Amino acid sequence: MQFGIFSVSDITSDPVSGYTPSEAERIDAIVKSAQRAEEVGLDVFAVGEHHNPPFVSSSPTTLLAYIAATTQRLILTTATTLITTNDPVRIAEEYAMLQHLAGGRVDLMLGRGNTAPVYPWFGQDISQGLALALENYNLLHQLWRDDVVDWQGSFRTPLQGFTSTPRPLDGVPPFVWHGSIRTPEIAEQAAYYGNGFFANHIFWPKEHYMRLIRFYRQRYAHYGHGTEQQAIVGLGGQAYLAKRSQDAWREFRPYFNEAPVYGHGPSMEEFTELTPLSVGSPQEVIDKTLTFREHFGDYQRQLFLIDHAGLPLGTVLDQIELLGSEVVPVLRKEIAARQDPATPPAPTHQRLVAAKYGDQPARQPRPNPNRGDNVTGGAPYQDTDASVRASYPTR
Repeated sequence: MQFGIFSVSDITSDPVSGYTPSEAERIDAIVKSAQRAEEVGLDVFAVGEHHNPPFVSSSPTTLLAYIAATTQRLILTTATTLITTNDPVRIAEEYAMLQHLAGGRVDLMLGRGNTAPVYPWFGQDISQGLALALENYNLLHQLWRDDVVDWQGSFRTPLQGFTSTPRPLDGVPPFVWHGSIRTPEIAEQAAYYGNGFFANHIFWPKEHYMRLIRFYRQRYAHYGHGTEQQAIVGLGGQAYLAKRSQDAWREFRPYFNEAPVYGHGPSMEEFTELTPLSVGSPQEVIDKTLTFREHFGDYQRQLFLIDHAGLPLGTVLDQIELLGSEVVPVLRKEIAARQDPATPPAPTHQRLVAAKYGDQPARQPRPNPNRGDNVTGGAPYQDTDASVRASYPTR
């Protein structure tokens, strides 16, 4: 079981102090949060991708590459990478490069995003969002596994003899999670490829996510990747902790009330009753998190959102400290004691390499100039016409 934190990278005014951090301060705070996560023994750090205010993480690969250079063990991922508005070729290249730089400590979560205006900004039509997600991942999956790709689809120019570079580290692509809030077609896609399914699990009641996860497990088994028990599931969640429960409620209430994502709606009491939001002592957060397994079955990754709504950096770092020192160690022990032995561990680069090569050394991809022609998009060019050569000036 992997535990970690994720950031949506919002810049929100602190409702208590009135202070609004700059973009530079917010980026620095995200980096410091990731570094603290590793220090306290968490496994994963994730950051979202947004291209509009009040969010600052428009280039997650750049941000995660910097974090990779300042950490040693932390698995770095996204929450999410926009599969609809990013070119699959660029995703293949950028995340393979990040995978090399981080020594394999990389996977990614793919999603459609929740900001409608982003589609026309990148030349896409939101009404085609689902079709884009399905087709673009189909191409990304192929780009990471086939050295030479011939491809034609509906949303981008065809590829002929194309090789994305760098090739995945050790010939093993980053593990992919497909993230979804409500769309069964995305759960179907994750199941078809044998990838992970990450349920956002923040805003909606558990019954909604129970249906999505159950459907994903059934389809995972249908496609022959293993049993329903062996499907790879991740969950989001939110938490605010304090040593004493009453202090947690008092401290977090002004942030909850003014948070753009859920303020001015149900009360904090109603929200914690109806959704995965946990506010309270470490033991209360432990108790609520343990119910997730009861609802969804064994799963492999649990991420907590704890740095949003204008919470100051010092408070966020304290939250990470409490999570790492008092919550996660107990969760690890309790979940290990209850977990079905048939449940596989969370995929990591090392496990994927071992599954592919066994006791043999991993293959290190090397450039091969005869694989194709990424300049013209066609087969390697052979000049057989002297008149064509004569048309070019000599030096």
